[in-house]
Amino acid sequence: VKRQKNDAADAEAICEAAQRPTMRFVSVKSEETQGAAMVFRVRELLIRQRTQAINALRGHLAEFGQVVPQGAANASKLIAIVEDPESGLPAEATATLQVLIGSLAHLEAQIGRLDAEISRCAKENEVARRLMTVPGIGPLIATAIATLAPPPETFRKARDFAAWLGLVPRQHSTGGKQRLGATTKMGERSLRRLLIIGANSVIIKRHVHREAQPGTWLGNMLSRKPSMLVRVALANKMARIVWALMARGGVYQSPAVAA
Repeated sequence: VKRQKNDAADAEAICEAAQRPTMRFVSVKSEETQGAAMVFRVRELLIRQRTQAINALRGHLAEFGQVVPQGAANASKLIAIVEDPESGLPAEATATLQVLIGSLAHLEAQIGRLDAEISRCAKENEVARRLMTVPGIGPLIATAIATLAPPPETFRKARDFAAWLGLVPRQHSTGGKQRLGATTKMGERSLRRLLIIGANSVIIKRHVHREAQPGTWLGNMLSRKPSMLVRVALANKMARIVWALMARGGVYQSPAVAA
């Protein structure tokens, strides 16, 4: 009888929880905010087009035996092969590839203009200036967060903001056992990608960052965990720091400095 009463109480509690409103309202963005956010969408589109042009140039040169490693950093090597008169490329192919090189140069110039505009906005935005004190967050990431992220009071705590970005593990819990899987990858895709890129820059330059020295949280993670897992974990930590700075003000202080 006691078990039946407990089951009935649990069922009643579940029904009450199901009837509660769970809708989260999102504040309406102004036209000025939408206009400021457009620069990031356009920049992302131009970067995709630049990547397509580089890959096309690399693929066409590979047909003539000119193999160059992947990556935008090797674009200058591709251009040098096309412009080299002793490369052995047919004249018809060289003329056609020059069209790709011209498109690539135009895209680089347009991306540079947008980067300059983003840097200018970062200097004028008070929130972006404070966010840039976090290691791994530069003008691009800081301005994108200040523009695209909703107000910090939208989220109850820092973990909710990280979950909105899709930087928390997916839960597969049953029978009282908690199983955590890969990241959900839900939420704001652009900000999540930028934070992971920022975390990657900290890991690559860990010899100059105090937070990545041996004995620190990041240093211990790098010695025990796969590098990609550490990147996502660091991006999650950066997202929580970002929310704290936006919600409470102030600038970032490393644990060593704070101690």
